[in-house]
Amino acid sequence: MEKINLAQKLALFSEHWSPKIIARLNGQEVRLAKILGAFDWHHHADADELFLCVAGRFRLEFRDRAAVELAPGELCVVPRGVEHRPVADEEAHLLLFEPADTLNTGNVQSARTHAVLETL
Repeated sequence: MEKINLAQKLALFSEHWSPKIIARLNGQEVRLAKILGAFDWHHHADADELFLCVAGRFRLEFRDRAAVELAPGELCVVPRGVEHRPVADEEAHLLLFEPADTLNTGNVQSARTHAVLETL
């Protein structure tokens, strides 16, 4: 049991779209990521996904509904099965909460898929 400083963890990496694990609980992982530009369209068939904006601004785009804009301190839960993609016009930092076996690209395999995530 120790506290985790998000700013300190975010200072440890610079790459975009490469989530890092910062904590684990009850089969879930808490992940940090830096994002810039648009991610791949994807969905997670068996898992909801929580996005919390830590710094900057980004939006969650959906194929079948209006996008959700997130600013620091705001979060959105994307229900399982909903196709989505995060998009950041300028670099943004986010915290993700999802089951440990959830691939970052969900049902899509691409150059951005990280099957094994680094733990900070």
